[in-house]
Amino acid sequence: MKRTKVVDALQSTDFGNEILVKGWVRSHRSSKAVDFIALNDGSTIKNIQIVVDPSTIEADKLKSITTGACIGVVGTLVESQGAGQTSEVQSKEIEIYGLCPNDYPMQKKGQSFEYMRQYAHMRLRTNTFGAVMRIRHNMAIAVHKYFHEHGFYYFHTPLITASDAEGAGEMFQVTTLDLDRVAKEGKVEYSKDFFGKKTNLTVSGQLEGELGATALGAIYTFGPTFRAENSNTPRHLAEFWMIEPEVAFMDKDELMDLEEDFIKYCVRWALDNCKDDLEFLNKMIDKNLLNTLENVIKEDFVRLPYTEGIEILKKAAEMVISSNSQSQAGDGSCFRA
Repeated sequence: MKRTKVVDALQSTDFGNEILVKGWVRSHRSSKAVDFIALNDGSTIKNIQIVVDPSTIEADKLKSITTGACIGVVGTLVESQGAGQTSEVQSKEIEIYGLCPNDYPMQKKGQSFEYMRQYAHMRLRTNTFGAVMRIRHNMAIAVHKYFHEHGFYYFHTPLITASDAEGAGEMFQVTTLDLDRVAKEGKVEYSKDFFGKKTNLTVSGQLEGELGATALGAIYTFGPTFRAENSNTPRHLAEFWMIEPEVAFMDKDELMDLEEDFIKYCVRWALDNCKDDLEFLNKMIDKNLLNTLENVIKEDFVRLPYTEGIEILKKAAEMVISSNSQSQAGDGSCFRA
């Protein structure tokens, strides 16, 4: 039997049909008369409820199905009687693909980001990271769709390069040289390296993108970028994905029009295609998330001269410094701007 994804089963109204769903157990509640298993396969943040008659399955087998276990269920799709769900599956047969130990770290209870970081290989199974990954997927779709519809060509730029597009010198070096031997000899002969010269991971595809724009008219790059900035803050990443459009024959006003239209397009795409995931994040992570995204679409972007923007930043910085100075004045600590 062909597998039905959970997202499709939840949206289906073909009640009475027999289906096969597969996934990982989010929770298992037992009683004398009936068991309820919440199953999720990653296709949606929502779980589908599996209703199990204990008399139809071996007791030890049913008991072994704990949170995190991987199972397949053949059963009848029926309209759910419970609140908050449209359909459920009345189990006829359960196959266990993989059991899960009692110390499985991603239990039903909520976990902090600090806790999840200790189990980076498992955190994708949490609602939060699952939602982020599905939204990230949709954002990539929106990026390609927008630029394709506006006549841009997707331009692939090298990840290994000898150029420093940003000129900051903070780049990750790529080499095949024996570093232990280099340390002993005290010098580096890049002529003996793989490319015969010093090479690094790219900090930007801008240089190559500009060349592409002078040949194809309008291009965009969208790929991984690497920065060796030793800044341990939430706003600095060693690796991230960057979008860089490059266009010939476009003035600054047209460029600002493009930027605003692109951002609003992507936000609108997220609101239209990631409703369940955004509602979860709005409830659990940031209660102003949906309002913020909707305002991005509704409001026109403010446009101002560069010098005026610098003055706004200076005033904001002065306010922060003043606020910090006042907050620390009472405890005898020393504040340094």
